[in-house]
Amino acid sequence: MAINRVRHRFGAARRFRHLSLSQTMKTKKIFGVSISLILINLAAVMERADENLLPSVYKEVSEAFNAGPSDLGYLTFIRNFVQGLASPLAGVLVINYERPTVLAIGTLCWALSTAAVGASQQFLQVAFWRAVNGLGLAIVIPALQSFIADSYMDGVRGAGFGLLNLVGSFGGIGGGVLATIMAGQQFWGMPGWRCAFIMMASLSALIGLLVFVFVIDPRKTANFTAHDGENFNSDELLIEKGKASTSSVWLESWMAMKAVMKVQTFQIIVLQGLVGSLPWTAMVFFTMWFELIGFNHNNTAALLSLFAIGCAVGSFIGGIIADRISHIYPNTGRIMCAQFSAFMGIPFSWFLLKVIPQSVNSYFAFAITLPLMGLTISWNGSAANAPMFAEVVPAKHRTMVYAFDRAFEGSFSSFAAPLVGILSEKIFGYDSKAVDIFKGSAKEAAALSKGLLSMMAVPFGLCCLFYTPLYTVFGRDRESVKAANSKEEEMI
Repeated sequence: MAINRVRHRFGAARRFRHLSLSQTMKTKKIFGVSISLILINLAAVMERADENLLPSVYKEVSEAFNAGPSDLGYLTFIRNFVQGLASPLAGVLVINYERPTVLAIGTLCWALSTAAVGASQQFLQVAFWRAVNGLGLAIVIPALQSFIADSYMDGVRGAGFGLLNLVGSFGGIGGGVLATIMAGQQFWGMPGWRCAFIMMASLSALIGLLVFVFVIDPRKTANFTAHDGENFNSDELLIEKGKASTSSVWLESWMAMKAVMKVQTFQIIVLQGLVGSLPWTAMVFFTMWFELIGFNHNNTAALLSLFAIGCAVGSFIGGIIADRISHIYPNTGRIMCAQFSAFMGIPFSWFLLKVIPQSVNSYFAFAITLPLMGLTISWNGSAANAPMFAEVVPAKHRTMVYAFDRAFEGSFSSFAAPLVGILSEKIFGYDSKAVDIFKGSAKEAAALSKGLLSMMAVPFGLCCLFYTPLYTVFGRDRESVKAANSKEEEMI
């Protein structure tokens, strides 16, 4: 028996060394940055580019399918609603599969749907593939967020999420600019907007394949590190984990869902997110609004790029500022940053949509206002929501908490886009038949801006207000998780 035990331990140790060697080979760094993190950020780039494709060509899609603002709003609604409802699927998949596999599945799903939208000949076909696109994003986004949460420590997690948003925003800029510039041209006898969709789908599929082949889940690295020095248990750990994942995945998923739903910090952040995400969904009409004012494709792309750059830099800076303040005020610093950012959405929305004259002569006023607006209103996700989620649930439930956040926020915010269209058409007098394809329409631009303002200023204010209960709740939830983790470590 003793000899067999020694042989078993020796064989396990040898297999452990082999696994550790393969891990080390896959987690090589380029310029000091992990290949896994590079590819994860590239996936975020493609995800954000994909999100910006359709809004960038709303005008062309409206002409191709004879669709008004409310119809275009329904396309965004369908994708966001499906994304919201399907987001818990990401939490279930991550319990049973490694995150690189889950990310690859989601990426290939959205790549297929993006290409199909570019090839669609009827409006209903576009609507169907937008729903499939929402399914792919539902799988990818929570897995991306939990991957970043596990890759950074508490004190710098805001900067980690800010960097993800910063890099992803460049994808959004690239996707939006590419689609906007290509939209008015023909390539190989095909409308430019269709070519943009097919091109972006091909790049997304390539990134998904690279993620599947090269990315290492940080949980795997953590498991092996935690058992270093007890190598003879590593095989047993993997076997037991495999048995548990196949026999009780649904029970484990249900337990994770219940654990997440009971956290009061989660409930409050979701509540503010229900209204706080409405303005961002409504902003998909910015491209159409600028073109109705009379700006050409290039000028519209430039203005939206300035806004996107402002949001990207603001998200990164907001994350860093919140990290610094949280060192001084660990239980309230992130909340203060979030409320400041949400409040700034009110004056900027009013100034952008009501004060600046809606004319092509106001180009420089828009060009100054948009990046400043982006710098200040984009902090919430990286400075508060994402880092706080990581601190109030155990690490094993992180994907589930991000998934449920997307489920509630995504499904509710999906109503913003069609509401903007309905308000513009039914209340403020927007008439799609009165729009000049080349010169736009000042009257319709004014109607659309009123619809946008209704879905931006008020939700920003409510979002700021709804953060307030976190001043008493977050610290308590944070300490509870710390105590539970300490107890678990003692048992181990």
